[in-house]
Amino acid sequence: MKPMDEKLPIERQLAIPAAPVVLINLFTLDAADEERFLEVWKNDAEFMKRQPGFISTQLHRAIGESPTYLNYAVWETNEAFCTAFTHPEFRAKLAGYPPSAIARPHLFQKVGVDGICTA
Repeated sequence: MKPMDEKLPIERQLAIPAAPVVLINLFTLDAADEERFLEVWKNDAEFMKRQPGFISTQLHRAIGESPTYLNYAVWETNEAFCTAFTHPEFRAKLAGYPPSAIARPHLFQKVGVDGICTA
């Protein structure tokens, strides 16, 4: 795991009260590891779907030859996400990812901009 923002890694974000939150997780990996990555990610997603406060998730793949993936997951609160993310069963699953997979998780909140989008 590597932070998207070196000044605020995911471990520090977990303690910030916020609701709702959106997890953006950018994964890079070797093309040869895509099948294994998808198996492990699906297993992780199935675990997260059963956790209190989980709303939704969507995995995206970069177009073209790039084995880059982006996961977008919505949670009712940061506290709910933190509980699931630090759960021993979930943490144990992380070892199943292929060695080439690098995750860059970061938490966000929607921003309202007049006439454009709502918070």
